[in-house]
Amino acid sequence: MDAHQPPKVPANSAGMVYRRLLKYTTPYWKRFTVAVIAMVFFAATDTGFAALMQPMLDGSFVKKDPATISLIPLMIIGLFLVRGVAGFLSSYGMAWVGRQIINDMRRQMFNHLLRLPAPFYDANPSGQLISKLIYDVEQVSQASTNAITIIIRDTLTIIGLLAWMFYLNWKLALIFLVIGPFIAVLVMYVNKRFRRISAGIQNSMGGVTQAVEDVIQGQRVIKIFGGQKYEADHFEEINEQNRKQNMKMTATREASVPFIQFLAACALAGIVFMATLDSMLTTITVGTFMSFIVALMMLLAPIKRLTTVHSSIQRGIVASESIFELLDRDLEKDTGTLPMARARGAIEFSNVSFSYDQVKGRVLENINFKAEPGQTIAFVGRSGSGKSTLVSLLPRFYDVQMGCIRIDGHDIREIALDDLRNQVALVGQDVTLFNDTIANNIAYGSLHKVTQDDIVHAAESAHAMEFILQLPEGLQTMIGEKGVLLSGGQRQRLAIARALLKNAPVLILDEATASLDTESERYIQAALAQLVRDRTTLVIAHRLSTIERADMIMVLHQGRVVEQGRHAELLARGGHYATLHRMQFTSPESQTSRENVV
Repeated sequence: MDAHQPPKVPANSAGMVYRRLLKYTTPYWKRFTVAVIAMVFFAATDTGFAALMQPMLDGSFVKKDPATISLIPLMIIGLFLVRGVAGFLSSYGMAWVGRQIINDMRRQMFNHLLRLPAPFYDANPSGQLISKLIYDVEQVSQASTNAITIIIRDTLTIIGLLAWMFYLNWKLALIFLVIGPFIAVLVMYVNKRFRRISAGIQNSMGGVTQAVEDVIQGQRVIKIFGGQKYEADHFEEINEQNRKQNMKMTATREASVPFIQFLAACALAGIVFMATLDSMLTTITVGTFMSFIVALMMLLAPIKRLTTVHSSIQRGIVASESIFELLDRDLEKDTGTLPMARARGAIEFSNVSFSYDQVKGRVLENINFKAEPGQTIAFVGRSGSGKSTLVSLLPRFYDVQMGCIRIDGHDIREIALDDLRNQVALVGQDVTLFNDTIANNIAYGSLHKVTQDDIVHAAESAHAMEFILQLPEGLQTMIGEKGVLLSGGQRQRLAIARALLKNAPVLILDEATASLDTESERYIQAALAQLVRDRTTLVIAHRLSTIERADMIMVLHQGRVVEQGRHAELLARGGHYATLHRMQFTSPESQTSRENVV
C-alpha cells in the first residue's frame, strides 16, 4: 500500500468523499500553500484594479492632479506584473500538485489491483477497471486541483470586490446581495443534477473501454465470423449513451450560467437606478461610481466560473467514490505466519469442498488424496468437472471453504502467502506472456536477478533455444502483447523455461498440450519430461495419452472423485476413465497421440 494512503472514510456523503480526496494533497502541502498564497495575490489584483478606477477618474480627469496622473500608469503596470507572477505560481503549482495526486492514486490503485483476490477479477470486467485507473483518476485531478484553484481564487476575488463595494457605498452593495439566496438555491439544484449525470458518464466510459478492449483482443474472431457490423452497432449504442450523458451535463451547466448572469444583471440595473437618483448623486463622485460599477462587472466572471466548476467537482466526487470503492476492497487474506524456504513437496487434500456461489452449489465435493514428493497426480474429467478449480486452491487463488490442504503437513492457510506461492510453478494452456523481451519473460518477477547463463540453461532445457537462436535479437527479442509474435508451441516452451528457472518443488500443468499440433507437442513433451523430474506434479489432462505414466489418475465428475488409480487399473475397471479413453481413441488418427507421454 502507498505510504500516503488516507484512512478509510465511509462514502456516504459528498463532503466526506471530498475531504478524503483532499487528503491526497497533504504530502505536497508546501507547494499547495505557495499556490494558495499566489491565489490571494492574484485575487487582490482584481480588487486593486477596481480600486484604481476611483483615483484615476477623480484625480486625473476631474481634479487633474499631476501626481495622480504620473502615478496611475506605474500602478497599473505593477498591478499586472503581480497578477502575472501570481497567476503563474498558482496555476503551475496546482497543476504540479494535481499530477502528483494522479501519480499517487494510480500507483496506489495499481498496487491494490496486484493484491486483490481472484474472485474480484471474476466479478469485475477488465474494461471497467481500466476506466477507473485512466478516466476516473483524471476526473479526480480536475476536482482536487483545477476546481480548487477556481474556488479559492474566485471566492477570494468575490470577497475582495464585495468588500470594496461596501467600502464605497454599502447601500448599493446591499442590492447585489439580494440575489445571493436565489443563486444558492440554483447551485444546490445544479449540484445534485451534476452528480447524478456524472455517475452515468462514469458507467458509460467503462462500457466504452470494455467494448474497445473486447474488439482489440478478439479482432481475429471478429474478422472470421464477420462481426464487424455487430461490434460497430454495439459500440455505437454505448458511444451514443456516453454522448447523451455528456450533453446533459453541458446543457445543465450552460443553462445555469445565463440564468445567474440574468440575476446579476437585474442587480446591476437596480444599482444603476439607485445611483442615478438625486439623493445619491449628491453623495457619490464619478470615480466612486465607476469604481463601483467596474467592481460589479468584474464579479460576473468569477461567479460564472464558480457556477460551472461544480460540474468538475461533482464529476470528481463520483469518480472518487468509484476509486475509493476499489481501494476499500479487501486484499488477499494472508493470515499465514509460518515461513517456508523450500518444501519437500508432499501434498494432501483432506475433505476439501468449494463453491464460487453458495446458491449455485458446490464445484468440488469432499476431495481427498495424497501426493508424495516427486509423484505425478493427474486429474481428468469432462469440462466443468472442477479440475481447474481444484488446482487453483493449492496456491490459494481461492480459499478452501471446507476441509484442509496441506504441504509437508502444514495447512496452507498457516503458511505466509508469498512463501506458499514460491513453492509452486504453473504452466497452463493459455500462456501468460508480457510485451517484453524473451529473457525478461523467462526470468520474470522474482527471477529477474538470475544470470544470463541461468536463462540460457532454462531455455535449452525447455527446447526453446532452438527457435530463440533463429531470431535476430535472440533473447532480447520483443514478443509483443501476450507473445503474439510467437507460435503457440513457442509460447508454451517459454512458459516451461520460466517454470524450470523457478525450480519450485511443486508443479501445476493445466492442459499444457491441449491445443498444440503433433510436432509442437513433441517438443513440449520433451521439455515437460525435464520439468516434472523430481517435482510433485499436478496435471490437468485433456489428452489421456499424456498421463499414462502418472502415479495416480483421479477422475472427476460433477465435482466429485468417482475413480482413482493408475492407467491400466482404471482401464480394466471399465468405468468413467475407460469411457473417456475409448472416446478419444476410436479413430486411427488419435492413435498417434499415444506416442506422447509425460
